[in-house]
This record gives sequence, structure tokens and C-alpha cells, in this order.
Amino acid sequence: MSLWPELAHGQYNLGYVDAGGIRTRCLQSGTQQPNQEPVLFLHGSGGHLEAYTRNILAHAEKHQVFAIDMLGHGYTAKPDQPYEIAGYINHILAFLDAMKIERVHISGESLGGWVAAQLAADHPDRIGKLILNTAGGFTATPEVMERLRTLSLNAVRNPDREAVKKRLEWLMHDKSQVSEDLVDMRYRIYTQPGFYKAMENIMCLQIMEIRQRNMLTDEVLQRIKAQTLVIWTDHDPTGAIEVGQRFVNNIPDSRLEVMHGCGHWPQFEDAATFNRLQLAFLDS
Repeated sequence: MSLWPELAHGQYNLGYVDAGGIRTRCLQSGTQQPNQEPVLFLHGSGGHLEAYTRNILAHAEKHQVFAIDMLGHGYTAKPDQPYEIAGYINHILAFLDAMKIERVHISGESLGGWVAAQLAADHPDRIGKLILNTAGGFTATPEVMERLRTLSLNAVRNPDREAVKKRLEWLMHDKSQVSEDLVDMRYRIYTQPGFYKAMENIMCLQIMEIRQRNMLTDEVLQRIKAQTLVIWTDHDPTGAIEVGQRFVNNIPDSRLEVMHGCGHWPQFEDAATFNRLQLAFLDS
């Protein structure tokens, strides 16, 4: 159940990239394949690249893979400003430019999916295929927003391992998936100096006025040209399967896969199924 053995038997580089002046933590694995775009993993709100420790090496067997800490998250730099969707997109484009990547497949979970969908609509020339994994941005449910904001701010206001654990358990249908070293990893991130202010900036999208001006719309999704796989789960805490179906109803070239027995982190809870679905989609 620990993080390190998931990566210990493989080869990868973990370091930092200057992405438009933002010091960005990045894990890279695999090699560039002829006529094949690399794969970029984008985590959710308050997350970090370790969300994908169970997926990186499986994908690196056939693809060049990148996972980053998004703007203001993890160990990436944290400019003091509310992190709205346009800011995340500009950071990702700067990262792609820094790595000299013209086109990329993006797999985004929650916030990462929200950002990826808007990026695909606005910059279709930069996107190969798109995977939206329990993606955010299509609903604004006050009780869900308040729950996420409260759990996240509590985990960093007076940080202790139990508050961090509760925040992680919110992601999982099977709470036993929250291992001690996953808690320790996030605890170390959340206890960085100044992280409470960063979390306030991250959680701005859980404030209704800000969220509404950033939300995905039917029109935005209808502009997505990328072939798209939407992954939803039967126990997602942010929305029912019908939300995933709404994505598919609007994105022209898309299909839905439902993963069972998972919450908001299916790539972690059932990595074998997630990897099989995503690799089959990427390689089709």
C-alpha cells in the first residue's frame, strides 16, 4: 500500500522545470516514441504528482510520461494569487514549451480534468487525446464545494496527520487505500511554510462566484476536437454517473467508462483497471 515500491523498480527522473518563471516539480519516465505524443498527468485540487504513482510506470512502457505538481500545488512555486482556470492553463502551456512538447495526451483527474477540458477547447493544436477522470468544472453543488473547502483548509490551518488523513479519505471509496506514507507525503506538503495561503488560493474555485465564471459549459465542451475518454465511478463524491454522461453528451468524439468500487481517485484505488482502460484508449 506504500508509494515508493510503485516506482522503485522503474526508471524515472524527478526534478524541477522553469515553466514561464514558475519552478515546477516534474516526474518524467519513458522515452519519446516515433509518431507518438507524450502523456501528461494532471492531479486534482490540493493534490500532487504522487496521485499517479500506480500509473506512471505502466504507461512508460510504451509512452513518454510526465506528471507535474500544478500551479501552487505540491512543491511547485506558489505565487500569491487566486488560482483560476486560465492561470493553470498558462502554466501548463509554459511547461509544454519549456519541455519542447508540441502536442500531448492529457489525463486529468478532478481539477486536472477541468483544466484539461478547457485547454483542449481553447488550444486544440496542443492536444492529442484527452482523458477526463472524474473531472470537475461542470457542476456547482454548494454542499460538495463547502465540504471540500472545509476539509482542505482544516488540513493545513492547524495541520495534523488526522486532518490530512480525513482529506485523503474523502477521495476514496475504500478508506483503507489511504496508507500511512500517503498521509505522510501530503502532510509534508501541507506543512510547508505559507501553505495555508496557497490552499486559500487553490480553494478559490470552491467559492460560488469564482467557480461560476470558470465553469465548463456545453459550448466549451462542444468545441473539443480531441478524441476523449471520460472515466467516472459509481461512488464519486462530487457527482453521480450522470455527470460523466453529460460530458459525453457534449464532447463530439467521446465515450464513457464507469469504474466500479471506486471514489474520486480511481487511478489509485483500482490502478489495474484504470491503466488497462487508458492504455487501450491511447493505443487504439
